[in-house]
Amino acid sequence: MPVVDVLNIKKEKIKEIELPDDVFNVEVREPVLHQVITMQLARRRSGNACTKTRSEVRGGGRKPWRQKGTGRARSGTTRSPIWRHGGIVFGPKPRDYAYTVPKKIRRLALKMALSSRSQNEKLTVLEDFPVQRIKTKDFVEAMNTLGIENGLILTGSENDKLNLSARNAHNFKVLSVDGINVYDILNHEHLVVLEACIGNIVKRLLPNEGNA
Repeated sequence: MPVVDVLNIKKEKIKEIELPDDVFNVEVREPVLHQVITMQLARRRSGNACTKTRSEVRGGGRKPWRQKGTGRARSGTTRSPIWRHGGIVFGPKPRDYAYTVPKKIRRLALKMALSSRSQNEKLTVLEDFPVQRIKTKDFVEAMNTLGIENGLILTGSENDKLNLSARNAHNFKVLSVDGINVYDILNHEHLVVLEACIGNIVKRLLPNEGNA
């Protein structure tokens, strides 16, 4: 089992804890991570692009000229797709790009993402992250003390003071452990986890052991 130090906000070692191999020491396979990240990004697509067909463009109700005798090609509406200001043929319509991958694959990818940070020594476990006031400067100073320039901070529950303090800090994101996902972990260079969150992560990824 990988052993990591539990630090305080001043980067002082408090103790050591062991992390389960089945969650934090899994073989990392890029195709699995790519599959889940692609799914997450597809779910985030708005899919609200829309164009109008010939029946939706305003105007064009009257036949431009009579059918025969003018020497010009016949035409029934000025909103035909071949006319200027006409409708769009096969244009985009609002749609949902979301799709799913098997739950086992999603769970495996999350284990791999956590393992990649653990194996690359980019995982920091904090005893706690006390926030006395909403101040971005205080948050940045704490991150500088820990030597982190780009990181994802996982908290046990919604922490409004911490969220607001980190909101304007570049390259940082605060996320509740319930919202942990592959994209956010890999999109940040460092992963900071509160010690109280470790049990929740293990219980989510190893449900059988959590119920034992």
